[in-house]
Amino acid sequence: MPVQVMSPTEEAKLIEVFSSIQGEGLWVGCRQIFVRFSDCNLACHYCDTPHQPQPNCRIEDAPGSGQFRSLPNPVSLEILHGILSHWHRNVPGMHHSLSLTGGEPLAQIDALQFWLPQLRELLPVYLETNGTLPVALEKIIGHVDYVSMDFKLESVSGEETPWDAHRDFLRISTAVEGFVKVVVSEQTPVDEILRAAELVHDVAPQMPLVIQPLTEQGRCAVRGTVLLQLQQEVSRIHSAVRVIPQTHRFIDVV
Repeated sequence: MPVQVMSPTEEAKLIEVFSSIQGEGLWVGCRQIFVRFSDCNLACHYCDTPHQPQPNCRIEDAPGSGQFRSLPNPVSLEILHGILSHWHRNVPGMHHSLSLTGGEPLAQIDALQFWLPQLRELLPVYLETNGTLPVALEKIIGHVDYVSMDFKLESVSGEETPWDAHRDFLRISTAVEGFVKVVVSEQTPVDEILRAAELVHDVAPQMPLVIQPLTEQGRCAVRGTVLLQLQQEVSRIHSAVRVIPQTHRFIDVV
């Protein structure tokens, strides 16, 4: 579905705000504050994250407490900044960065343009994105420190892979640190992931490619032999390739 065009605003529609351990990609194991935005411009089959707008969002009472309270949507920058400032003062140095996740954060680009200069004064900004909205990324890349960019392979997402959008998005992402993540299943064709590797190597040869096996019912749904074979084939094109599952699922944190 197309992203709705919004006027500039200091408010955004959120799903939740909490403190936890990053479970995916290169910064796995780092403690982050997660701000989950509602709305997404895609509808991937494997997505396990609710992102439909809700009348309220949930905010953790204290970092890692697991206790939440509700706030009405949309949430203002003033309210969010106050909560995060309080957390940062109480546990200075614990959080590596502020993870903007979703949904798709860039679907609310007008709010991000207003929010990020002030939020970045608290913590570095870590953007988790489906990598399909390059025009939006270009507007805020100067306020982002890390990019975790998904490549949406058709064999897993159920939608045609947006190769051109991924290429444009990746080119802009090279301005900061980051990596490309591809979720794979047992049915992912080798030539599909090789095409992704070729694109990464062509546009951002310094950027690591992370193969992430699909998680189903709380466990890795791809055999180790399949992952080893995919890594072997990809490494012929792009040597900076790693296999990293969703580790937060294994230690039972959000």
